[in-house]
Amino acid sequence: MRSLWHRLILLLGPRVAFSFIKFLQWTMRIEEVNGEILRDLRARTNAIGAFWHGRLLMMPLVYKGRGLKVLISRHRDGELIGRTVQIFGFGTVRGSTTRGGTSGIKGLIRALKGGYDVAIAPDGPKGPRYHVQPGVIELAKVSGCPILPLSFSASRRKVLQTWDRFLIPLPFSRGVFVWGEPIWVDPEADEREMSRKAILLEERLKEVTELADHYFDKAK
Repeated sequence: MRSLWHRLILLLGPRVAFSFIKFLQWTMRIEEVNGEILRDLRARTNAIGAFWHGRLLMMPLVYKGRGLKVLISRHRDGELIGRTVQIFGFGTVRGSTTRGGTSGIKGLIRALKGGYDVAIAPDGPKGPRYHVQPGVIELAKVSGCPILPLSFSASRRKVLQTWDRFLIPLPFSRGVFVWGEPIWVDPEADEREMSRKAILLEERLKEVTELADHYFDKAK
């Protein structure tokens, strides 16, 4: 029975998730802050978009570019997310950004070299929440592409009591995507420098998330 239920979720869940995200898009007014950062970079290089796992629901709506591949975990929930982003027209790479997640990193490197941008939730798939796993820094080092911090929030939202504090915007609310300044990792960076970059990415992701969460405070 459990196996049947799982297959049913994988069959229907992605289409339901896609329809729900599009419904939110149709009913919300969504703004973008610092979008020129991505546009400026796009003229020069591919980029690695990074956002907290708990803010991934609306991320398919922000990307408009040459092509995107998303890192999807091999966890059961990853299959549902992967099939959903494919409906939006994005490619997927299976793996993780934890130590040992080499297959995912190699797949993302191939995507970047093939002209794609890539997207990662560096604290996924299981946390710790708001902690950057080392793989995203390694990816930036090897590929030479910058990491672009990104977050999303809404004027009215529901935050689930899950490990990642998953955020769901409410229909007819206002939403905002916030981009942060890019982070470059030197190809010759040692472990100490890479740790410093991971901390910097955590700080910038927290900054853009804080800005997004309070963006509509004056309007209340």
